[in-house]
Formats: sequence, structure tokens, C-alpha cells
Amino acid sequence: MTDQSVRFIKHYVYSLSSMKLSSTDNSNKERICLHILSSRPTSSNSIINSTEDELCTKYNTNTQFNKVLIIGLGQLGIPVARYVSEKGFDTYGYDISHKAMERAEELAVVKKAINFSEFDVYILCVSTHKSDEMFSPQIDGLLSIVARISREAKDGALVSIESTIPKGTSKEVFELLNHRLHVVHAPHRWYAAEEKEHGVNQLRVIGGVCDCCLKVGMQFYDARNKDTTNTTIGITNAITSNSIDSNNNNYDDNYGNKNKNNQKSLGIPMHPVTEIEIAEITKVVENAHRYLQIAFAEDLYLYCQANNINFPELRDALNTKWNVNILEPREGIGGHCLPKDTKMFLQSSNERKSKILTAAMEVDEDYRRYRTKLEKQINSPIVDDNTTRKRYTR
Repeated sequence: MTDQSVRFIKHYVYSLSSMKLSSTDNSNKERICLHILSSRPTSSNSIINSTEDELCTKYNTNTQFNKVLIIGLGQLGIPVARYVSEKGFDTYGYDISHKAMERAEELAVVKKAINFSEFDVYILCVSTHKSDEMFSPQIDGLLSIVARISREAKDGALVSIESTIPKGTSKEVFELLNHRLHVVHAPHRWYAAEEKEHGVNQLRVIGGVCDCCLKVGMQFYDARNKDTTNTTIGITNAITSNSIDSNNNNYDDNYGNKNKNNQKSLGIPMHPVTEIEIAEITKVVENAHRYLQIAFAEDLYLYCQANNINFPELRDALNTKWNVNILEPREGIGGHCLPKDTKMFLQSSNERKSKILTAAMEVDEDYRRYRTKLEKQINSPIVDDNTTRKRYTR
């Protein structure tokens, strides 16, 4: 049994034991739960497909979105909460950190959520790394939040996962929610240094566990794509109606918050995909690709040092070509997103591991060692035999 299976069973049992079922809906929910348990040996796809029609029929996909809860108010959650609030939604926030919550109330003008009930949309911006090791992926915190949503949320609400997650997490979340809520993954793309051009409202990817989940997700994020259908062609062509310029910048925000039916929308241009696993992998591959770019710059720097070549001049010369962009290596591949998400991508495949990413990690380690050695040399005093003075190497 895999770690993911053990984790699912733990949260699933916890969810069942704590769930508050209404007297009028007990038989139906028990039937769904029994169906999940009886189908456990089969793939998650067969479970989801068998309940998709029931989810679509029972819970109207033409949802009116008013009350939104952003869960996780860190570096990602704050700009998301601020954007949602600015779009006119009744916006609430939740974070286990009191300081983060107070900061969000001040900067994003959100209200503090007392419980998780009666919300139309839940946007998950929870960290997906270990609390004591930010370079290692872990989704236990996210699943704990989902278990609480499962106990308190109303039927048919939308759960949007914007956190970076491993492949398969969205369907795991869908099962923890007992197929009662719509689940989409809309991985964030946000760059603090260029928030206007690359903020919350830039072109993004979205996938749904079921077709109806994707439809509801598109209504919330990008109301203009009203014609997104169950077919691959419909999903693929949906983005062509967006008014995106040649630089992939978002379309005119003057469109407002509502479509022709006065349904609120975030007005974010979204690229829908047919399988939610594609949306999940998109984010980790984006960061893995960036990791590779930096690692190559580090490798080239080490090559120049070994061969007495001026790296800055070589880099400037290379970057005169229109399709070459050698990055500047600095202290190593920093932050936590790139290392964490690259590991997440490597762990996403049981049959094939990326040799090039494994090598890139080794390059980054070599580069860091070289930098550490260089710093020690720079800061170490050397006795000048001619003057008996101490001087410092550079």
C-alpha cells in the first residue's frame, strides 16, 4: 500500500466519523459512501465517472457565486484575497496563523471566517511543503483542510485548489468531499516583482475532476467561456474567444465582474484542459523548467571558471541571439518553490525519472559548493610577504 493510499484512508475514515449528515439526505450519502468503499479496488477514474452524472444532475452547475473563502493567507493567498475582494465578492479568509489573518484583514480587506459553512467557493492557497523542511513536498495540511470542508460545506459548492499539488491530489480531494462539491485545480501564476503584468489575473490553466466541475470552475474564473462543453473540442477551443493580446496579457478588466446573466466572475483568462492531471502537472513542470534554466547557467558558469573564460561577457554575447536567454546564476537555486516543485515532479512518475532534472540538482549542489569555497577565500586573510600586511582576496 502506498503512502498516498494510507493518507487517503486516514483522512477518509476521519471524514466519515465526523461528518454531519442531514436526516433527509442520509440514505443518498450512505449509498455514495458504500459505492466508494465497494469500488476501492478499481481505479479512481471509474469511481468518478460513475458518480459524475449524479453530481451534475443533483447540483445545478449554473451557480451564483457570492460568498468566497480563501484558505491560506501567505505569499499566494494575500494577493488572491485582495483580487477577489476587489471584484466585489463577499470575501472571507482563514489561516492557522493569527498574524497572517490580521495581515490579510488589513491588506486584503477580508473578513475572518469563523467556520467553513455556507460558502459558494473555497479557494485553497495552503502551503504544500513540510513545516520543518520547505524544500520537501507534503499535502497533509491541505487534506486536513479538505476534511473540514467536507464536514461543514454545503452541497454543490466549488473547491478550487490553487496550491501546487502532486498528480492525483485533486481526485483524492474529490473523494474526501464524498463527491458533494465541485473540484477544480487552477494552479497559481503570480510574480511579486511584476504583479501588474504577471499577477493573479494573468492567463492561467484550469482542469476539473468532472466535466461539470470544469464548467462551474470556468463560470467562476472566466465567465466569457460559457460554451465550454463536455467534449474535447469544446474545451480546446474555448480559449480562442478570449481577448488576449500577442504577449498573452490578460484582457480588458473594464469588462466588469458579471456576464450577461449578471453572474459574478473573476474575469481571469483561463486555458481549460481535458484532464485534471494535466493541470496538476502543468505547475510543477513550469517550475522544473525554470530550475533547469538556472542550473544550466550555473553549469556554464562553472565551465567558464574551469577554462578561464569571462562568464559575464560570454553570457552577454550569447543573449544577443533572439532565441537564447542565459540566466544569471546567483547564490544558487533559492526560494522553496523551485526545489520543492522539481522534487514533486520527480516523484510524480514511478516508471521513469527525469535524468536531466536529477543532473540539474547535482549541478546546483556543485555550484553551491563552489560558491561557498569562493566566499571562504574572499573572506580569508592572506599575509603579504612583501609588506607583512593582511590583505583580502577578491
